[in-house]
Amino acid sequence: MPDYLESAPIGRREVLKTGLAAGAAALLPWEAAHADLPPIGRDRTMILVWAGRDGRWVDWDLWNPYSIGANHQNGPNLVYEPLAYYSAFADKTYMWLAESYEFSPDFKRLTIKTRPGISWSDGTAFSAEDVAYTLNTLRDLGAKVRWGVDVQQAVDKATAADPSTVVVDFKIPSPRFFFFMTYKYDIGVYIVPKHIFDGQDWTSFKHFDVAKKWPITTGPWQVVDASPQQKVFDRRASWWAADKKLAPLPAVERNIWLPSAGEQQNAQAIITNQIDAGTAMQPATFPTVFRANDKVTTHTGQKPPYGYMDWWPISLYVNNERPPFNDKDVRWALSYYIDRKQLIDVGYLGASTASQLPMPPYPPLMPYFDAVKDLLAKYDTNEFAPRKADALLQGKGFKKDGEGFWADPQGKRLKLDIIGFGASGPAIGPVIVEMLKRRGVEAGMGLPPDFDERFQKGQFDGAIYGHGGSINEPYATMRLYQGASIAVPGAHQANFSRWKNAEYDKLVDEAYGVAPENTKKLTDIWHRAMEIWLPELPDIQLVQNYHRIPWDTVYWKNWPTEQNAYVNGAHWHLTFAMVLWNLQRASSA
Repeated sequence: MPDYLESAPIGRREVLKTGLAAGAAALLPWEAAHADLPPIGRDRTMILVWAGRDGRWVDWDLWNPYSIGANHQNGPNLVYEPLAYYSAFADKTYMWLAESYEFSPDFKRLTIKTRPGISWSDGTAFSAEDVAYTLNTLRDLGAKVRWGVDVQQAVDKATAADPSTVVVDFKIPSPRFFFFMTYKYDIGVYIVPKHIFDGQDWTSFKHFDVAKKWPITTGPWQVVDASPQQKVFDRRASWWAADKKLAPLPAVERNIWLPSAGEQQNAQAIITNQIDAGTAMQPATFPTVFRANDKVTTHTGQKPPYGYMDWWPISLYVNNERPPFNDKDVRWALSYYIDRKQLIDVGYLGASTASQLPMPPYPPLMPYFDAVKDLLAKYDTNEFAPRKADALLQGKGFKKDGEGFWADPQGKRLKLDIIGFGASGPAIGPVIVEMLKRRGVEAGMGLPPDFDERFQKGQFDGAIYGHGGSINEPYATMRLYQGASIAVPGAHQANFSRWKNAEYDKLVDEAYGVAPENTKKLTDIWHRAMEIWLPELPDIQLVQNYHRIPWDTVYWKNWPTEQNAYVNGAHWHLTFAMVLWNLQRASSA
């Protein structure tokens, strides 16, 4: 390739020429998606947009979050209440279905006291039996369902000692097990009703029948309609948490979830007050939205970065099971070819920051960043060093062919087809492709509608995705790279890089048995783990993820902004129920 292409600056317009052609998206579907439901005023209705595929819900009838193909982000997060909620922003745990818990001194037994006086929406009493049944079934199912592997590795048995007491006996010391079950971001165990789920095949049971008022719930939301066009939740007449003064009955009376039809359509919908919350949008879109509707805001108001730093730092994943990406030198070469500053300037108009490690630099995690400064000085995951990359590839026998692309000794080009989704794929994927192509990597980019399925099953060479791991201590991030977690189904707490290292696995197991408060011992294990992980670089660190969620304040106020950050504001996360009970009508008329 011409030399000037290697040094010329990359512009946004040029990047968009890399082949990401967007077809004409369908209009947002709510005008045509009226179910036979009693009318509720717009000022008492929450309408939001999220996910879907090609403008439709493909999982509209999947309300069992353990069913294959289900995702708690698409509505079940409002149906299944947790034992406890945790707000990382407030650094506070809110006991919920559980009233209290206590570990034995050796962390091999956990006793949970559930709250009395709670019922499922069909009138059946919620009890310790539901919790014990959920844990024992997850233990038995293991890798067949989400969270099964995590429960199976720890739980020997769970017993309902009485209607409000659960005793969990562990195979190994498990000091962080209750926090694992607690809802935060995308991690937390869904407690299911034993009288409905017992005897069902969890991998296929849908828990959906509007006539039966399924799914049943202990929460304030009843699913009253679900179709490929929309999911509708109506507020129930009463709620145990409001009765017990733990939270107010939500001011929102109807909650409508619509599948995304694309960023342009979503932006137009929030400009015209048709929706109250949208999917995360790219920084370049916000100035246009603000000019057209000054009632729209974000976590940081109307100023960059238009959101908050998520727990989900983004990487370029490469499939460690596929040559040549099973070679750490090839992975490091790809990393050295990426200029993070230019990536941020072009992809996010400067409204982001680089990511050094696969966990966010939240305050509780900063001591663990500091603990590996010596290793990061040697293995700088953000270094832009094309000559180092060239030398690594040459050392493996790669040479550039007549068109300027690297080829191995057999003449096979170094080719990387990258898949992406959501806001991050279109924002930075084309920039990465252009950077790699200029350095001699035959790179391409696509946004397949079945991204989730392909990524989770390892059917990819490269992918742009984040890390749902640690928020207050390093274990959960360490777990993301353990060999056993390759088998974990779903999109959370799984080893997507498909990297394996037996010594590393032992350190993760060692960390599991250490109390989170024992920072000295955890720091030592973390450092030893990073001595293995950093030279290997299982995936390529890119940028922090910012949730740039537009919120309309015409109908609803008290969104979780930086002035009132009571919880992260993503409506797809397990803590969104907390947002709903905090929202207030913008007008009392």
